[in-house]
Amino acid sequence: QVQLVESGGGLVQAGGSLRLSCAFSGSINRLNSMAWYRQAPGKQRELVASITNAGTTYYADAGKGRFTLSRSDAKRTMYPMYLQMNSLKPACTGVYFCAAQEGLAYVDYWGRGTQVTVSS
Repeated sequence: QVQLVESGGGLVQAGGSLRLSCAFSGSINRLNSMAWYRQAPGKQRELVASITNAGTTYYADAGKGRFTLSRSDAKRTMYPMYLQMNSLKPACTGVYFCAAQEGLAYVDYWGRGTQVTVSS
């Protein structure tokens, strides 16, 4: 059974930093990409950052220049995965979910999320 487990969330003041981690357990041959999503209160889940198996990264505008996504260098895998978040703003508050895709079309696996709260 495949599981994604996030950790590293918490309460931080504006301007502070957090490092989120995503651990992957289970058996799978290959992942195409992994990503972090955020769901703010009362809003839809949105993509924060992603990384492909080839190492190509994408950052949503809200995190560019402040967030850095990294992953394990192990061959054939890209987990665990990390999201370093610096200069956090109250708008960054939400539940952060780790996600993994085997293909290109949709997310195959979701974690349960970790809460990030940024106080002003």
